[in-house]
Amino acid sequence: MTIVEETFSTRKLLSGAELKEFNAKSDIFGGLQMASHLALIGGLGYLHYLAMGSWWVLASGFALGVVINFLYAAQHELSHWTVFRTRYLNELFGRLVGFAMIFPRDYDLVMHQAHHRWTSNWERDGELTRAPYTLQSYSLYFIGITYWMNRVTGLVRRARGIIIEPYIGAAVEAKIIRESRLHIAGYAVIALVSLALESWAAVTFWLLPMVLTKWVHQLQNTIEHLGLSHESDILNNTRSTRTNAVMRWLCWQMPYHTAHHSYPSVPFWQLRKLNDKIEAAAGPVHRMGWIEFQIEVVKRLMRKDESQWPMDEAWIVPLSGGRSVKLEA
Repeated sequence: MTIVEETFSTRKLLSGAELKEFNAKSDIFGGLQMASHLALIGGLGYLHYLAMGSWWVLASGFALGVVINFLYAAQHELSHWTVFRTRYLNELFGRLVGFAMIFPRDYDLVMHQAHHRWTSNWERDGELTRAPYTLQSYSLYFIGITYWMNRVTGLVRRARGIIIEPYIGAAVEAKIIRESRLHIAGYAVIALVSLALESWAAVTFWLLPMVLTKWVHQLQNTIEHLGLSHESDILNNTRSTRTNAVMRWLCWQMPYHTAHHSYPSVPFWQLRKLNDKIEAAAGPVHRMGWIEFQIEVVKRLMRKDESQWPMDEAWIVPLSGGRSVKLEA
């Protein structure tokens, strides 16, 4: 399944030759990113083990959970088939990472394709099939309570053969149901082995850190579209993130989110260069910092619910005004 090019391709911001160059994939760049992310998880897991019995376990568990959560950025890129030039490696790692994130790959592929095809469309966007936020519902989602509830209950429901998602077509229903059942079977095996060995390893080094630190990943996850126009123009419905090089690495360059939505087939390691090209042609894109954004969300949702803010214009913007700030090098 290939994510299609959307609004930006019609703007002709890139020539066919330029887009072909940007679309070039690399096993080397993708492999280095994947290996370094997994190595960091392994290293932090070892430090977490060494910290057992001391107060340092809180810091090591926090760091481990954050890095595990941002592995979803890898899954996201794997769903675009852009991490590796060798196609089956995207499939293999996509399934492994999806299992670890409790986010099955086939389901993610369908949902994310709908997100790109119908970005910010309330009825069709695969990542927007929710009620408009209130301050309470946003808070529960941000800290991870409703996120994990929806993740687990949705998996169980689909494993039971109940499909309610409008973006899941009849042609892929059986595959998604089968995948959900395989995931649950896999988690059951882990639980049974853990009980047999009287081991808390899966909880200690995977589930508990991941669940408790979801809110850190939500800093990036929530900033990308919330509070912008629901029109189809990517320049107006997608936001990039003002952050540092370390976090851009951890996010697999997703802070260049407008560039990613402009040309979803471009690999993550090309997004900074693509972003510069887009801004040179179309002007600065919407961009905010993580903390700045969360403060503005809370302030506005304290005033009124999301449904009461305009749907055809931005209502969460930087204090400096709109899209006026360009990301520094």
